[in-house]
Amino acid sequence: MARFEQQEVEAVLQAALAGKLPSDQQALSLSEAGEIVRLAEVASCLRDRGHGNVVTYSRKVFLPLTHLCRDVCHYCTFARTPRHLPQAYMTVEQVLEQCRRAEQMGCGEALFTLGEKPELRYSTARRALQELGFETTLDYVAHVAGQVLRETSLLPHINAGCMSAEEIDTLRKVSASMGIMLESAAERLCEPGMPHYGSPDKQPALRLQTIGRAGQAAVPFTTGILIGIGETRRERIESLLALRGQQQSYGHLQEIIIQNFRAKPDTLMAQAEEPGLDELLWTIAVARILFGAEMNIQAPPNLSPGVLPQLLAAGSNDWGGVSPLTPDYVNPEAPWPHLDQLRRETAAAGKHLQERLTIYPSYLRNAEHWLDPGLHTRVLQTTDAEGFPRTSRWRPGAAIPPPEDLVEGIYTAVAERQVSGHIQRITEACRNRRTLDEAELTQLFRARGADFFWVCQQADALRREVCGETVSYVVNRNINYTNVCYFKCRFCAFSKGKHSENLRGRPYDLDLDEIARRCVEAWQRGATEVCMQGGIHPDYTGQTYLDIVDTVKRVTPGMHIHAFSPLEVWQGAKTLGLGISEYLAQLQAAGLGTLPGTAAEILDDEVRATLCPDKINTGQWLEVMAAAHELGFNTTATIMYGHMERVEHWSRHLLRIRELQQISGGFTELVPLPFVHMEAPMYLQGRARQGPTFRESILMHAVARLALHGYIDNIQTSWVKMGEPGVAACLNAGANDLGGTLMNESITRAAGAEHGQEWSPEFMDGVISGLGRRPRQRNTVYGEVTAERRMAGRSALPLSDPINTPLGKTARRNSRGRQLVRNPVIARTG
Repeated sequence: MARFEQQEVEAVLQAALAGKLPSDQQALSLSEAGEIVRLAEVASCLRDRGHGNVVTYSRKVFLPLTHLCRDVCHYCTFARTPRHLPQAYMTVEQVLEQCRRAEQMGCGEALFTLGEKPELRYSTARRALQELGFETTLDYVAHVAGQVLRETSLLPHINAGCMSAEEIDTLRKVSASMGIMLESAAERLCEPGMPHYGSPDKQPALRLQTIGRAGQAAVPFTTGILIGIGETRRERIESLLALRGQQQSYGHLQEIIIQNFRAKPDTLMAQAEEPGLDELLWTIAVARILFGAEMNIQAPPNLSPGVLPQLLAAGSNDWGGVSPLTPDYVNPEAPWPHLDQLRRETAAAGKHLQERLTIYPSYLRNAEHWLDPGLHTRVLQTTDAEGFPRTSRWRPGAAIPPPEDLVEGIYTAVAERQVSGHIQRITEACRNRRTLDEAELTQLFRARGADFFWVCQQADALRREVCGETVSYVVNRNINYTNVCYFKCRFCAFSKGKHSENLRGRPYDLDLDEIARRCVEAWQRGATEVCMQGGIHPDYTGQTYLDIVDTVKRVTPGMHIHAFSPLEVWQGAKTLGLGISEYLAQLQAAGLGTLPGTAAEILDDEVRATLCPDKINTGQWLEVMAAAHELGFNTTATIMYGHMERVEHWSRHLLRIRELQQISGGFTELVPLPFVHMEAPMYLQGRARQGPTFRESILMHAVARLALHGYIDNIQTSWVKMGEPGVAACLNAGANDLGGTLMNESITRAAGAEHGQEWSPEFMDGVISGLGRRPRQRNTVYGEVTAERRMAGRSALPLSDPINTPLGKTARRNSRGRQLVRNPVIARTG
């Protein structure tokens, strides 16, 4: 290669590293680039920039619906003639049987592969379709895929060959993705003596037309090239450029497959030379450079056994579909690697193997555009916040053990060499109290594999520095004074409409005598705090909350009152015609001690417009908290996550909490609250995930510790949501506090949680001591409690049955018939 050409290629590579895709002419110049090491170096860097340490695969079942095909590709053994087949098409029953077996083996994808329009060539196919009740093969594909969707949890991916726009629209309704290999844009490969001669559907223009139609129909699409069938390197680049043009027009190509030709017996190309490893690595690297950091570049692992780390080093980030059940019917001589082996070889390259769905996470972020509405709930409720599939049964609130590999990994030291450089840099910045931006925090939330364990362990190292080995808790009682609420938060299973008796329990509104009784009983049982919140009853005014505070102080003067979220404060102030600060001052004078940081949910109005459209917005929540801090109140801060938000929303939430804390210093702790889905209305309506995964739940505590280091010292973990094994993991990933004993937890139980309503002080001490840590009973603001309080808590009698005052029997000093206070701004955006 001439010196000038080398300089030209290096300029292209430097531009690629700077984030600029090469022009078509620059891309073609790479056909002369024979230095694979430099190409792979650049490609690998780009891959890491787009995908970090994650390498993906899809666990699938391969369904060869028909081996009949009208094409006669010279290298293919998938296509067979009727006399070599026992039946023309798999039956629905055969497909469902395979899919059910695949379900039991943890598969999530049903890959439909079939020959091109066999009914146009074979009368056998036409008769079989007629007997089945269908006119075309694609009509039958649509029917069978629909049955798979209805009868199993698998998502169909359909490789149906060249299609019309109408056929694509039909199949879009019953599949999460589709695909067709371009193979090559070189028309000469269709000439006599070449591999595609006699195969009308292999004309490049036809295949590109189908790919374009899929883009117009917003179908997440798979395509790629087949190398080693007689094409030149320049022709490979021309093929990749043709695909890049489609991607630039429609954005629908979710992956590019670089598939190496394998010679097969009994084909016209049985003696053809297979492409060498260098050719495969060169093509993978060039594909990465042409498409950039974000594209998914796939290299089938069964076609290159023994060299998988080298394929990753060349810039690939995906292994494609791997089946624990069925063979690769297109390459039957090449068995799939066992998933344990694939995981080991991926790890040998310093990467983490992550299962994905047939539709990639980036497309799920805009599911409304890329998926048929009938598939939205199916996909949403089986994925995490990034769009990767849930791979364990653990759910917040459910009495299900967490995944053992994650629990064990948290306790196992990770070597720095196993951890991505950018993750190390970000965690070190947290240790040095450097202000992080949204992108950096989001990278921490996306950590997987060794990166995940490193984040947890770095967070826990900070916890030890700041809090030592002490784990604190407060003896308190939750008093939820009403479950009637006129706000329409779509996640809430606790609140009831005024005449509703659905979900868990009847509507109630505690009278002041019952509130007083519960406070006295709590004091007798050692409580130092009552935590009081409830629904926003339509009859409540700001005076209601003042009356509640007065009642508590009258019967238990020494009790700390931790009560009223920013929503209640905002609503109370509005109903009395007062400013926020003026009303807070009245509550303070009445005896209110601190405020809980609930009603925060996710502090991002993009989320709140759907999650809680008539509730206070992000700015109003922060305004109430800032006013409270200005008056000398301490408050907590919360984040409720795992429903319909994305990881970047978590980052924005933590940044907003930190920004206010830098000014006011009033937050005592952050309390991550994983969404408990079981009875939540938005989940039952198909509009929410099943709460965060275990990994996400642990990460929330760990990233909070890192992001808030130097600003908020206490990270609390919720035993009622996480359960005992969950809080143990959180306490080894940055958390230092177990919150309250609660006595009467009802909100999370209303959502379906199974972890009980009280952890006694003795139980708290046992859990903490069992982890090798020191238990400490604290008060609400992390101060000491008296020996008398500690002794009372440890000699407590059983709780008496609470009395939930039915509606209509509560006398309130307020006016009925007034206009309800709502937030019109969020209501309009919702």
